[in-house]
Amino acid sequence: MEEDQHMVAAAQHILKALASSKTVSHEMRKTLLDLEIQLSTINERKGSGIKQLERKLKCLEDKVVMLRLEEELVQILVNHKQYFEVDYMSFNSNRVDLVYDESFGSVEDERINKVSRSIDDSLSEASNIDLVNPSVVEDLKSIAKAMFGSNYQHEFCHVFISSRRDALDEYFVILEIERLSIENMLKMEWQSLNRMIKKWIRAMKFIVQAYLVGEKRLCKQILGDFGSVYQYCFSEISRSSVLHLLNFGEAIAMGTHTPEKLFCLLDMYEALEHVAVDKDFLFIEEIDSFVTREFHNLQRIIVETIKSTFLSFRNAIATNPSKKCFPCGGVHPLTKYVMNYINALVEYGDSLDLLVDETSIDPSDSNDENNYENSTLSCSPLACNLRLITTTLESNLCNKSKLYNDVALQHIFMMNNIHYMVQKVKSSNLCNFFGDLWLRRHVGMFQHYARSYEKVSWSSVLSFLRDESLSNCVTERKIKKKCKDFSAAFGEVYKTQTGWSVPDKELREDLQISVSQKVIPAYRSYTGRHTSKIDEKWIKYTVDDLQCYILDLFLGSSKSLHHSHHRK
Repeated sequence: MEEDQHMVAAAQHILKALASSKTVSHEMRKTLLDLEIQLSTINERKGSGIKQLERKLKCLEDKVVMLRLEEELVQILVNHKQYFEVDYMSFNSNRVDLVYDESFGSVEDERINKVSRSIDDSLSEASNIDLVNPSVVEDLKSIAKAMFGSNYQHEFCHVFISSRRDALDEYFVILEIERLSIENMLKMEWQSLNRMIKKWIRAMKFIVQAYLVGEKRLCKQILGDFGSVYQYCFSEISRSSVLHLLNFGEAIAMGTHTPEKLFCLLDMYEALEHVAVDKDFLFIEEIDSFVTREFHNLQRIIVETIKSTFLSFRNAIATNPSKKCFPCGGVHPLTKYVMNYINALVEYGDSLDLLVDETSIDPSDSNDENNYENSTLSCSPLACNLRLITTTLESNLCNKSKLYNDVALQHIFMMNNIHYMVQKVKSSNLCNFFGDLWLRRHVGMFQHYARSYEKVSWSSVLSFLRDESLSNCVTERKIKKKCKDFSAAFGEVYKTQTGWSVPDKELREDLQISVSQKVIPAYRSYTGRHTSKIDEKWIKYTVDDLQCYILDLFLGSSKSLHHSHHRK
């Protein structure tokens, strides 16, 4: 009995010491104090009380050793985390920012491909990085074995999941991924939302292809000996973060389907396609079915949104209002916007070929299908849709041209815009999608508009340099009148058409040369035929004057002819 009393006293001392420890939970402290009270009455229960005490002390010992292992587990996981290099998380999108104005342009294929390859290489390397120092993996496995062996697997998993989930949340902060509600995202201005989308794309690729691959490897290293527990822990660690990413994507797809949104949607679609293989590797168990369903649901929603946005872009071109004529007959902003827009779209050619409606065929292609057989790209669904878009643009431009009162300026406007379209196709990857037939047609179109302009604009002017008959009996009075009428008509054309614009220098020079070839020989011939009857006072312009004045045409700055270049 004396020995029992000594044991009870020692046990009471231990219990009090444990209860005073700051590391003991509230629940454990209560258990210790209750047991200490029981010890105070142990003498009354004699032998049976001793045995009961021994059982409780054994149970308490196990719990304390749980508690200590949990603390050690947390310390190891926290103190031995390994972080990715900044370079692995700061890569840029392989798509450039698109500016929706007249300076909008694209990047050379070589640069795009180079950036794309560097991203893939970085993620591939990053997926091999250990998230916890390999030197402590055996310690973590020993803790798991001890706790699982003592039937404390739930406690181990709880601590492990909580610690690793916190580690994953840190990367959301590093990647600047905010946890915003769908309502707040839908209220954001496009510029801010566009930046968030780019961050989302970066985060989706990094988290799935690099971080979670490493996380699953860590779970399997530590818990692989305990069956499917490792997959359960991985799923619990990753689920909330992955669902947050997916919910963000769904919120973006829910917004308005404006044209500028299409590029971000395509980037998001390609990002999801890019991580599809890794996603299938990561989430393979029944417990992951919800995550995989949400992945597929987001892909479906984005595909539907891409299709509707692409269609709304074409409809927006068709319905673009024609309320007032564009100044000077130059290249309309709509033409620049559309051509640069579709030029950027071809970077997504592989994706769009799978997504766009194959039944959307340009009617102008229907009779010439064989002409596109020499190019796989020019026969693709995307190519057909792009040509249909330009047909819609041409129809809208035709309506806009009718706003000009001057028929000649209508032709200049159409010539400028069709020429711009041709040059954009010839100088970019669009040529692979539009084909030689389209180029030949449209080169012929802007040349036709140039000839029509010359006919409408200069026929009446040149009519003053033609004689009514072949007889030599042309009076000086008639010659004088024709000279004056020609000078007046030329001056009026000069005043008007110096204010018109042909922005492309080569096209402008070609048109000036063509006008010169019609006006100068006719003027020289007329004055030469009637040299003997023409008074010098009737000749307002020399041949050199006319040549110089014609070079002033189409510069977009209206001028008047007050005197000759060569004489006052």
